[in-house]
Amino acid sequence: MRIAALDDEPSQLELIRHAMEAIGHECHGFTEGKVLLRELRNQSYDLLILDWRLPDVQGPRVTRWIREDLNSRIPILFVTNRNAEQDLVEGLAAGADDFMGKPIRVAELQARVLALLRRSYPSQRGTELTFGDYQFSTTARTLQIRGRAIDLSHREYDLAFYLFQNLGRLVSRERLREAIWGESADASSRTLDTHVSRLRGKLELVPANGFLLSAVYGLGYRLESIDTHSLAPFGSASDASADSRAT
Repeated sequence: MRIAALDDEPSQLELIRHAMEAIGHECHGFTEGKVLLRELRNQSYDLLILDWRLPDVQGPRVTRWIREDLNSRIPILFVTNRNAEQDLVEGLAAGADDFMGKPIRVAELQARVLALLRRSYPSQRGTELTFGDYQFSTTARTLQIRGRAIDLSHREYDLAFYLFQNLGRLVSRERLREAIWGESADASSRTLDTHVSRLRGKLELVPANGFLLSAVYGLGYRLESIDTHSLAPFGSASDASADSRAT
């Protein structure tokens, strides 16, 4: 998993980085809130660790921006000297998922991060993973839609599985290339776009089928779940009433 940590003290960032690497995660450190916010527009992370007091922007403001402007549900953990009850309430109200005080206790930090990751990215038990009419078999590496097997290449299956696992999240182009082609692979943007376009057609990822795969210009892709009940069919009663009002 890729983790981003925001703290204006380099020594704290180094402590967090070592703690995350010790439990098998990649950690990127930031000392300024505005730099992290800019990074989040272009890169994908699986969890954020935020300090409260920063020179340029306060932690709760960063959290609100992520939740409201970026519309992201990425798990957020506050690690801060602010540990009064009112601070806890304010942090959680801003959209944070968990809260721990400083000084940092490495074992506690690791335990909280692992718990947050388990809740946010639950592991699949068994060999079947189902999203609406889409059913993945992780052992056979196959995908069926309403019981119909879909012919997918190795890369297409990996791409589809990764997107569904990150349902609702913006996944950067760089992250997709790393996840599907490998960190050292030289997959061009055109290669990625071609695979996404082909996958969108094969899987019929349109609102009528409950899912929409959208490109976010300059950033990446987002697969979203669509409430099909809210889609009024053409010629429905609501359309007829609207036409009658218009006349």
